[in-house]
Amino acid sequence: MAEGEFAEGSKAVETTTGSENSLKHAANGDANGVASSDIVEGPASKRQKLAHDETKQANGEANPKERARGVAPIKPEYLISSEAQAKVVDDDAAEASIATEDPVNGKPDPRDRDGKKSKNRKKQGGQNQNRSYGHFEDALKLCNSVTYSNEFSPKPCKFGERCNMCHDLRKYLKEGRREDLDTLDGKCPVFEKYGRCTAGWKCRFVKSHSKEVEREDGRKELILLQNSDAMDTEEDPDQRPGVVNVVSTDTKWDLARRKVNFEKSDPYIKWLEKETELTRKFHNTRKSGGDEAGADEREDIRAQFVDPPLKPSEKRKVYFGRETPVLAPLTTQGNLPFRRLCVELGAQVTYSEMAMGMPLVQGQKGEWALMKAHESELVPPRFTPGKGTVVKGYDNAKDLKFGAQISGNQPWVVMKTTEALTKFLPHLRVVDLNCGCPIDLVYKAGAGSGLLDTPSKLEKMVRGMNVVSGEVPITAKLRMGVRDDKPTADKLIERLAFGGHDTRDRLGAPGCAAITLHGRSRQQRYTKSANWSYIAECSALIKSYKDKKDELTDTAREPDASTQANTVDEKVYFIGNGDCYSHVDYFDHVDNAGVDTVMVARGAMVKPWIFEEIEKGQYLDKSASERLGYIEKFVRYGLEAWGSDEMGLGFTRRFLLEWLSFTHRYVPIGLLEHLPPSLNDRPPRYRGRNDLETLLASDNYKDWIKISEMFLGPAHPSFKFQPKHKSNSYEMEAEG
Repeated sequence: MAEGEFAEGSKAVETTTGSENSLKHAANGDANGVASSDIVEGPASKRQKLAHDETKQANGEANPKERARGVAPIKPEYLISSEAQAKVVDDDAAEASIATEDPVNGKPDPRDRDGKKSKNRKKQGGQNQNRSYGHFEDALKLCNSVTYSNEFSPKPCKFGERCNMCHDLRKYLKEGRREDLDTLDGKCPVFEKYGRCTAGWKCRFVKSHSKEVEREDGRKELILLQNSDAMDTEEDPDQRPGVVNVVSTDTKWDLARRKVNFEKSDPYIKWLEKETELTRKFHNTRKSGGDEAGADEREDIRAQFVDPPLKPSEKRKVYFGRETPVLAPLTTQGNLPFRRLCVELGAQVTYSEMAMGMPLVQGQKGEWALMKAHESELVPPRFTPGKGTVVKGYDNAKDLKFGAQISGNQPWVVMKTTEALTKFLPHLRVVDLNCGCPIDLVYKAGAGSGLLDTPSKLEKMVRGMNVVSGEVPITAKLRMGVRDDKPTADKLIERLAFGGHDTRDRLGAPGCAAITLHGRSRQQRYTKSANWSYIAECSALIKSYKDKKDELTDTAREPDASTQANTVDEKVYFIGNGDCYSHVDYFDHVDNAGVDTVMVARGAMVKPWIFEEIEKGQYLDKSASERLGYIEKFVRYGLEAWGSDEMGLGFTRRFLLEWLSFTHRYVPIGLLEHLPPSLNDRPPRYRGRNDLETLLASDNYKDWIKISEMFLGPAHPSFKFQPKHKSNSYEMEAEG
């Protein structure tokens, strides 16, 4: 529908722009313009396959102009302005839904004029703080006793006469809600796929799965349609078709009321507290002097050390390899619909959004919602068995894609969180500890990248998590360090692999299955490219551990190999992260940096088909219609995950707009003079090969809302959207 309109509009652009001749040559495949394959729209079979040498012009033609650093090299015929858009996007701010301050000094962002808000500034930088999304709900709230029932057979309302919600179905349909949508062909995507809509009468497509029937007494009744074998979700509205890892309300209440028994964490925490106190006393006596009395006291303290009260359970083996590209944990954008889309496009490992440990232990509903996964994430990752690549005992049939990432600032917090996750979530590949989040609220609390300067505490966390996690392996994600001039990851990696000097002889290795390193410091943020040279150094360090092992560990005190995550040949998987934006980047890092695989973050947000490019080993010039198709898929997946009622539409629209704030950065391959594309390049003003491609490249949030309305209809009158990046805000709020 919308695509046809844009297709016609593109012809108008080609005949009215100042680059008329260039565009005509492009349409005809003229050698002096753009090759006809550069403007192909249509199915995958017609996409171009591009190699580096294919960007060179034919023999006898002048070479393309030299590539400018930081500027996307767009072909001249598509340029509106030759100057790059002068804005630096703070992608760390974009990774969090919370306000941030200056990364090092804790001062207000200088781009905000000493922290003061400016009413007259049109274009700004930094992050919009304290963003509001307004509210999006029905004018009348329909009682759940009516929502899922036919008109004449509502369920008893447990509140009786005290209920202040609407029980008159016809009044609700006439006055209490906005009219049905005609987008998506007017059909409810949830009902179309599963035979039953989880929103009932609140669905904005309710006409597609309801009808009015006349009874024998002449009365007309409104009834909901439902397939006989459809999943019944009335008892638990959180339980939606295709969604797993749904924790019951009763469990969350038990956590909130401290009624959950942490039978593993509690005794281990008591042991750890005593261990920490004895260690402190022991070091204090060493500082006080080396006399005979001090030596006797140290011996007395040494005699008080005891082994932990319990050992780790045997771990399920995991695998990371060349054929398993990883989708990074992404705050806000790493939601279930987006992960589902990436899995469909080839992502082999996924993670939840980073969840805060304490709210999980307290049973907070919002944090546990982050743990939900789609059934497509339960499929084993792709792997090719090979000598020396898979640890002994790895069973691909028992593996899955989805893992959880948590954050915490104390060992007892992450231990209880890990035990709760592994107890109540049946589908977890790993539990990953975030040691790299640069956001001030996390860092100042001592979590995230705040752990990079506390190696002893970090080791205690990983060791304790490994003890209480059952069969689920433990992994960690690091940054290079806190400051640019002081990388610490190499020392942390050795500690996570073997343990500290004061613990490895007694307790053995902490049991970290895999380590991910983001090639940036906390201070650096995204001001420079990721340091893959340092990642390569750390990779070489890990590979040398087998040779160093006998020197570093006491074989007699090694932990049972079955309790360690990947102990055959001392395998600790090492994953690199930072600026991966194409299959060329991916394989270059695997081959030259020596990592087992690469974790993709911003690259996947800008173009989620990067996983398809990695699988096929080629660039894919996605047409505007294909890209719009991915947006439609996201919308459908969002309505399935969050519901097709007014609230579900609001959440889907919000997260779609968050995603579009990244996807607009994508510059189609066919418009570039040089390859490979760079994630950190910013394009000059340009127009696409048709109107739709130009619209998808817009950095104005109003155009993003226009795109969302193609599938979700007009926004709720009270809906508001503020981009995370102030540089995308032409006004402070977008009201639907």
